[in-house]
Order: sequence, then C-alpha cells, then structure tokens
Amino acid sequence: MKTNMRKVLGKSIFKATGWEYNVDPTILEKKQVIIGFEHTSNLDTILSLALFEILQLKVHTLIKKELFKGPLKPILEKLGGIPVDRKSSKDIVTQMVELFNQNESFNLVIAPEATRAKNGEERKPIRSGFWHIAKVANVPIILMYANARTKQGGILGKIYPTDLQTDLEKIKELYAEFGIDVKIK
Repeated sequence: MKTNMRKVLGKSIFKATGWEYNVDPTILEKKQVIIGFEHTSNLDTILSLALFEILQLKVHTLIKKELFKGPLKPILEKLGGIPVDRKSSKDIVTQMVELFNQNESFNLVIAPEATRAKNGEERKPIRSGFWHIAKVANVPIILMYANARTKQGGILGKIYPTDLQTDLEKIKELYAEFGIDVKIK
C-alpha cells in the first residue's frame, strides 16, 4: 500500500474510533525505544499502529519466538515482530542493542506494563527492560500515551536515559500530567 494511502488509513482509524492524536514529529529520531501507557485494551495496539502509519514510522516489537511458525510467521515479520529466544545465552538487552547497532534506523516499541489492565484493575509496577535497552544502545526513550477516558493519544515527550530511578520518576511525573498513573517500584 502506498505511503499516502497508509497515512490516510491511519487518520481514518482515529476518526472512526472517535480518538484524537497529538504528535510533534520533530521529536522523533532515527533510532529510539518507544514506550506507551495505558495498555487497557486491544484497541491500544490498533491505534498505535495507526499512529505509526500517520508518522510513516517503521516499528519493531518483541514477540516470543514460538509464535513465528506457520502462516503467522510472515504476518508477524511484516508487522515488525522480532522473535525473542528467552532461553538464549544472550540476554534480550544484548540482542536488542545488536539490532540498534546493525541498523541505520530502528524503532523498538515496548509496553512496559507487559499486559493489559482492565479499568479499575490494580496495575503492577512497570518493567524496566526498555530503559536498559535504551541506555546501553545510547538512544532516547519516546513516551507515547493513550488515555481511554479522554480518547486522546500521542507523544508526550522524550527522555535520554541517565539514572534508572531518576528517569522512572520523571516518566511517572510526565504521564501524571496526562492523567495516567504509572506504577514504579
């Protein structure tokens, strides 16, 4: 599908769902780790993919290697899925840093909540693997949001990793400004 059509399709998805997006594309770089909150429904994934089409941003996401079989394999590859061998002697951080180093442009999307939380459900503290990948790869962390209550989403900022606890506190503060409670350890 041609780029303009994909962009139109992305905008149409936002319009059809009644959502709005807020994005400053100049915030993006050639390489980055992209995280997003709140992960409350499967619609989050659809809206994220629509936003990436609007931004014309090719993204990759981690998926357990066991899913890369049969007819699902080419679909996951086309969507930017990266098979992860959780039993590999190389840890995931090392595997991802190698991909950042091997590519001129690379956008890794990670959901730090790791699973969806239904409205009212207690959220678990986020995982910090995204931070470790960004720190070792020396790339920024792009902060995306989706607020189901206001039906608004987009990019709210960018940070460069320095100190884990300080950065997690900053991420928590930035998301709080958008009414999103990020739990940290």
